[in-house]
Amino acid sequence: MSLETTINQDIKQAMLAKNEAKLRGLRAIKSALLLAKTEKGASEDITEEVEIKVLQKLVKQRKESADIYQAQNRPDLYQVEKEEMDVIEAYLPKQMSRDEVEAFLKDLISRVGAISVKDMGKVMGAANKELAGKADGKTISEVVKQLLA
Repeated sequence: MSLETTINQDIKQAMLAKNEAKLRGLRAIKSALLLAKTEKGASEDITEEVEIKVLQKLVKQRKESADIYQAQNRPDLYQVEKEEMDVIEAYLPKQMSRDEVEAFLKDLISRVGAISVKDMGKVMGAANKELAGKADGKTISEVVKQLLA
């Protein structure tokens, strides 16, 4: 079953349950998927990889907004962003912990043959391909820098 079908069914359930927080998050996902579908050059069906990127982008936006609201002492708006972020994260694949990412990257660095920070591009390219949707790009970058330094 596609993500879009799952989202549509979950929207119906959230409406029946009158769960406003879940409904906001699901509608955001549906809207973003529709935009991705209608983008110039996009095909009728979007791949799972594109769906994951869309979800990660939504989570990142909510996280940044929540951080701003927290810094400005706006707990009401922070709570709204946090609720939506939690709903969206539920549809992402399980994220790897920093330790799991580090162990994977040590193996990848030895496979690629990277020696110094100059080889970071090779490692990042391979890591982003293999860890797509499973780990945050910022975390991957930080760990690669630390391991190559």
